[in-house]
Amino acid sequence: MAPIRTQWTRLIRFVAAETAQVHIGQPVDPKLDVGLAAWNKQTIKAYEIVGTALDPAAEVTNNVLTVKELLSPLSREELKTIRCLGLNYSDHAAEAKMAKPAAPILFYKPLASMIGPNAPIYIPKVSQPVEEHLSDYEVEFTIVIGKTAKDVSEADALDYVLGYTGANDVSFRKHQLTTTQWGFSKGFDNTTPIGPCLVSSSAIPDPQAVPLTCSLNGKTLQNGSTKDQIFSVRQTVAFLSQGTTLEPGSVILTGTPAGVGFARKPVIVLKNGDDCRVWLGNGIGTLVNPVIEEGGRAKL
Repeated sequence: MAPIRTQWTRLIRFVAAETAQVHIGQPVDPKLDVGLAAWNKQTIKAYEIVGTALDPAAEVTNNVLTVKELLSPLSREELKTIRCLGLNYSDHAAEAKMAKPAAPILFYKPLASMIGPNAPIYIPKVSQPVEEHLSDYEVEFTIVIGKTAKDVSEADALDYVLGYTGANDVSFRKHQLTTTQWGFSKGFDNTTPIGPCLVSSSAIPDPQAVPLTCSLNGKTLQNGSTKDQIFSVRQTVAFLSQGTTLEPGSVILTGTPAGVGFARKPVIVLKNGDDCRVWLGNGIGTLVNPVIEEGGRAKL
């Protein structure tokens, strides 16, 4: 199986100032952190891409558009199943005082939980007060599947990957630790940012060499690398495809490194008015999201 080849290297989805319509494009500046630029209201120019994000034949044109609003790389309509791995970094398993898993720990997120860059993370009333429910952050390297995968080998697994992006697996620990099933505690509406851009798999030939961090109100709390994953991207895609069809647009969050809030002393929680940022290297960039407690007023 041949790997997926795209004309674009970094793909963004956005509302264009010129048309007030949603487009996809490739940033003109190949080194620009588009997420940080969007948050800081810097001008972002992009070459329009004709086609869809999930079509490898989509064409990068010479038509330059101005980003008015940066959106998640894939729309909710393009997203398929959202799969997530738990305890996939050795240091995170240790800080959580949990044994390393013998096989990937899998849970799912509903599409309604997914949001894009700059969008508020909403802490629902069911998870308040935050000091009791322990609202938490988790930076995650994220896989986007580009062609139908089933029963693929580890050797061929990367051939099915369209690209990689970032995510923040916002979690509510009281609900999470009440049960062995994590879907409820990690699946509330508008709590999982994804983005800011999608980097082609060809531009990240080694997905086990990507740095990733999370900062809260300017303080770095997570600082890791995908090299420390227990199950690599190859292993993850191969394992999850056993007897199971991974459709194009399927997304896999691959776990988080050490430094989460509930494992700290004293604990750190996400609260109203916070500024939470996850950053991933290799061109993915910074995903910035303010935090709003339902019923509260954000300090934007």
